[in-house]
Amino acid sequence: MKNIEIANIFMQMADILEFNGESPFKVNAYRKGARILEEMTDDIESVWQSGNLQEIPGIGKALYGKIEAFLTNGNIPQYDELLKNIPQDLFLLLKIPNFGPKTAALAYKELNVQTLDDLKTVIESGKLESLPGMGAKRVEKIKKSVELLKTSQERLSIGLAIPIVQETIDYLNEHVGDKILKITTAGSTRRGRETVHDIDILVSTEFSKVVIECFTQMPGVTSVLGSGSTKGSIIVNDREQIDLRAVPADSFGAALQYFTGSKAHNVKLRGIAKSKGFKINEYGIFKDETKVGGETEKEIYEQLGLVWIPPELREDRGEIEASAENALPELITDSDMLADLHMHTHYSDGQLSIQEMADAVRQLGYKYMAITDHSANAFYANGLQVDRLKKQIEEIREISNNYTDFEILAGSEVDILPNGNLDFDDDILKQLDFVVASIHSAFTTKPTERTLAAIENPYVDVIGHPTGRLISRREGFDMDMDMVMQRAAETGTALEVNAYWDRLDLSDIHIKQAISMGVKLSINTDSHHTRHLSMMQFGIATARRGWATKSDVINTMSLEQLRTWQKRNN
Repeated sequence: MKNIEIANIFMQMADILEFNGESPFKVNAYRKGARILEEMTDDIESVWQSGNLQEIPGIGKALYGKIEAFLTNGNIPQYDELLKNIPQDLFLLLKIPNFGPKTAALAYKELNVQTLDDLKTVIESGKLESLPGMGAKRVEKIKKSVELLKTSQERLSIGLAIPIVQETIDYLNEHVGDKILKITTAGSTRRGRETVHDIDILVSTEFSKVVIECFTQMPGVTSVLGSGSTKGSIIVNDREQIDLRAVPADSFGAALQYFTGSKAHNVKLRGIAKSKGFKINEYGIFKDETKVGGETEKEIYEQLGLVWIPPELREDRGEIEASAENALPELITDSDMLADLHMHTHYSDGQLSIQEMADAVRQLGYKYMAITDHSANAFYANGLQVDRLKKQIEEIREISNNYTDFEILAGSEVDILPNGNLDFDDDILKQLDFVVASIHSAFTTKPTERTLAAIENPYVDVIGHPTGRLISRREGFDMDMDMVMQRAAETGTALEVNAYWDRLDLSDIHIKQAISMGVKLSINTDSHHTRHLSMMQFGIATARRGWATKSDVINTMSLEQLRTWQKRNN
C-alpha cells in the first residue's frame, strides 16, 4: 500500500508542478518515479530498510529523500507546501479530459476557476471559450466531460462496488456467520450494471437484529443512516451507501427478486401477476390472500408461467416475453472461457514479465492466451518498435514451448493511425499469431473510417475497445456503429468487450446489437498486471447483459477452432 500511496503523491506533485509552470524535466521525473513505484512488486519500505532504494533506476537523490521522509514521518514536507497554493478542487478538475494542468492554470489565473462549479459557470457564461487556445469545440468537449464526471460522482462503478460487496459479505460471515442462512448482493450489482447508485445486500436470517447491529458497526462505517429490525443503512468511506435487508427463509426468494429489480422489469412482472389474479411483493407471491411461493425466485416466475430469468437480463428488453416462450438464451458463463486475448507485459506498459503473466493465466484454468503489447506509435506506453517485437516473439515462442497443456500466442495491440493505416505493416502482422487493432490517439479524426480500414485488414482479429469510451470521464467516439458492426460481421472480425471496469466497451446495448448482426465478440481483460485478470468477471457480466451466449464469443473456442476462424487462415 505504501508503494501506491507514495506513487499517488508523486503524481499529484507532478500535476501541481506542471500547473505552476515548472520545467517538463522536473515534472516528468515525478511521473516516472510514480510509475516505478506502481510497477514494483517489492514493498518499498522493505527495499528502503535493506539499503537498496537508491539502486533502483529512476529513483535519484531528490526522490529518495522524499520517499525516506514519508517512510520515516508519514508525510512529504515539499508536497504539503505545494498543496497550500493551489485551487481547492485542482485534482478533481484535472480528471476532466482536455483540461490538463496548463489549461487549469490559465483558467485559474485569468478566470479564478478553483472548483468544479466555477468551471461550470465560466463554461455557461462563454468566458472559458475566450481564453487562448480554447474555442467552441474544445469547450463543448470539456462541458460534456464535466457532465460525465458529475454522473460518475453520483454513481459507483461496478468495478469498485463488487469489492465492497465482497468485503461486507466476508465480514458478516466471519462475525455472525452462524446467524446467517443465506447472503447475497441484490440491486444493480447483481444485475451487473456498469454503475450503481448504492449497494444492496440481502440476508436470510432468524436473527435480524444481531446481523444488522454487526453490519452497522463494521470498520469503515462513517455514518449510520438507519438501523432497524429488518433493514440497516450505512455510509462507508464517506461516500458509498450500503443497504442491508434481513428476511426470513420463506421470503428470501421473493425479496431477492424484488430488490434485484430493475424497476421496469418488476413493473411489468407485477402487471402480469395482476392479470393472472396474483399479487407479488418482497414477502412472496399470493393468490387471493394465500401465499403460494417466495422461498426461491424460481417459485415467483413459475407461478406466473415464466421460466426463471437471469438477473443480468432483467431490464425489460424482451426478457419477459422470451421467458414466456421458453426462448431465453443460455448465457455465457465463466466456465465457458478458454482464453484471455488482450494483455500487456513489461515490454510495453505492463508491470510483469511474459512468464509471470502466463503462469497466472494458466492457473486460472485457461488453455491459451495472447500477449498483445502496444505498437510503436504508443510511445507514451513504451510501444514496441519492430526489432523489439521480433525479440518478444522469440521469447514468447520459447516460453510457450515449455508448456504441454497451455499455449501463448504472440500478438500485438497495434494502433490504428489517424490516416487509417496500422502501425505495423502486413509483413510484420503476419508473423504474429493474434492481432488486436485499437484507436489510442486523434479520437475525433475519422474514427469510423479508420476502424473500417482496420477491419478490412486480413491479419486483424479483433477491434479493441471499439468505441473508446471511459465510463467515468469520456464518451465514446462519434462513429457509425451500425456500419462498423455490419462490416465486422461480413469480414469475420471480432469486436472486443474490454473488461476493464472503466471501459466495459462494448456496452451491453452495443453487444446485443452486435449479436443480432452476427458479429463475434472477444471478452478480454486488457491486463497490465496479474491482479487485473479478475476483471474478466465484469466483461462476462456485461456480455450476459447483452444476451451473449458461448457461441457468440471467440474466447470459448479451442485453439484449433480459433485458428480455423481467423481471417488469415481462410
